Amino acid sequence: MELWQIILLMVAGVFAGWLNVMAGGGSLLTVPIMLFMDIPAPVANGTNRIAILAQNTTAVYTFFRKGFSDFKLSLSLSLAASVGAVGGAMLGVKLEGVWFDRILAIVMILVMILMATGKKMKHDGNENKQPKNLALGHICMVGAGFWGGFIQIGVGFILMPILHRVMGFNLIRVNMYKVFVVLSYTIVALTIFATQLELLWWAGLGLAVGNSVGGWYGAHTTVHKGEAWIKVVMYIALSCFIVKLLFF
Repeated sequence: MELWQIILLMVAGVFAGWLNVMAGGGSLLTVPIMLFMDIPAPVANGTNRIAILAQNTTAVYTFFRKGFSDFKLSLSLSLAASVGAVGGAMLGVKLEGVWFDRILAIVMILVMILMATGKKMKHDGNENKQPKNLALGHICMVGAGFWGGFIQIGVGFILMPILHRVMGFNLIRVNMYKVFVVLSYTIVALTIFATQLELLWWAGLGLAVGNSVGGWYGAHTTVHKGEAWIKVVMYIALSCFIVKLLFF
């Protein structure tokens, strides 16, 4: 790849990393850019995981420094998601074309309805620190991990209602768990992609630098702006991506 292409991916990665941590969908920006550069879809899908790995490593560390961490539950959720990611990644290495766009749009519409119609969570002293529906939450994580391993695009919009509606966490803690889960299953998925395909490591590293900066800023924004800001970003991002997938 030429230097300007790597720089372009780096710049795109900053916004994608911020968006991924705040809500999700950043890969809808970075993957199409790689496809525009005539990179085959499976290779673009796999190369994107390099940036996702760096971005979520930065985000996990930032949340930890800000006092948000729960490694015991994060690890068990990650294990469930990683089981699903194995199957998803094995399918993802064979993915060609953009036939999945319409399915992804439907998923986003359903997630938007689910999040918008949820009851407002009460703000009490021990708000959302004790999870609900642990078994169901872990089962859902297997499905989310499969989607993440398969294509990654939009996985944040699947993880957020699992952590928010099913397990009862507020949206700050949702993002804290989300970045840890994505980090963990991405290690699994990237290993599978790297062994099956010839990934573009320089392009991935350029994206990784941008995504790491964006992930760091996204974690800061999450902690400082709180739930209302996250919801605004999430609904705007969902609406834009649904329009893009269905009509462009």
